[in-house]
Amino acid sequence: MLSRRAGHRFLGYLRAQRDRMVRPGNGKGTNRPELIALYGFDVKFAGHMVRLGVQGVELLETGRITLPIPEPWRSWIVDLRQGRHTKDEALAAAADLEARIEQLIPACDLPDEPDMRRVDQWLVTAYQAAWTS
Repeated sequence: MLSRRAGHRFLGYLRAQRDRMVRPGNGKGTNRPELIALYGFDVKFAGHMVRLGVQGVELLETGRITLPIPEPWRSWIVDLRQGRHTKDEALAAAADLEARIEQLIPACDLPDEPDMRRVDQWLVTAYQAAWTS
C-alpha cells in the first residue's frame, strides 16, 4: 500500500511546517506568540518539522514508522520543543532530513503510486470487521 507518493507527502508537510515557523501567520500574526517571545521562534512548528523529516526517512528506508520516535531523535525533538536547540539548528536538521528524503524517493523499493484497489479492499475489510464485532 505504500508508495513513493508518501515520500512526497512527507516533504510537503515538512516544508509547510518550516514555512509556518519562519513566517508565522504569513503576516496574520501567530497562534503561539508566547513561544516566539520565549524562544525566538515557534518551537512547536520546529518540532513537527523535524519529526516529519525523521518519520519520512524511516518510512522510505524501512517501510514503517516507529512510535514513539526512537532515540536519539526523540530526545532531540523534545529538547527542541523545550527551547534547548536554536532555530538555526532546527532548520539545519530539517534541511539534512529533507535532502535525505529527496535522495530516498527515487531510490527506494516502492512503487510510484499506491495500489488503490488493495487500499480499497483493506478499508472494506476493516469496516466489515468493525461493524460485525
